[in-house]
Amino acid sequence: MKKFLTSSILSLMLVVAALSISAVAFAEELKMVGTITKLEVAVDGKSANVVLKDSKSGVEVPILVIDELTLDKFKDKRIVMDDEIRCKYDNESGKNLAKSFKKTAGC
Repeated sequence: MKKFLTSSILSLMLVVAALSISAVAFAEELKMVGTITKLEVAVDGKSANVVLKDSKSGVEVPILVIDELTLDKFKDKRIVMDDEIRCKYDNESGKNLAKSFKKTAGC
């Protein structure tokens, strides 16, 4: 009886661990290459809303940028409207949050 209880608890722990790992897998990183069709930097300069038009599908994807490196590129005009961008982003909380935002030609 003791062995059965121990093995049942161990099995339950393995199932819980497997489910928690698969939940993390759903928060995958998305990638796209597209052209900037809209670029709005917040007044305080701590965020920017960018809309990229996907070069493959033509779909416009809104992306929130909060990293300092990319925001500096917007301020310095190194990234401007109509630039082609290679972007990696997550959409965990329903917002597309940029993880990487670079010109395809290099920046």
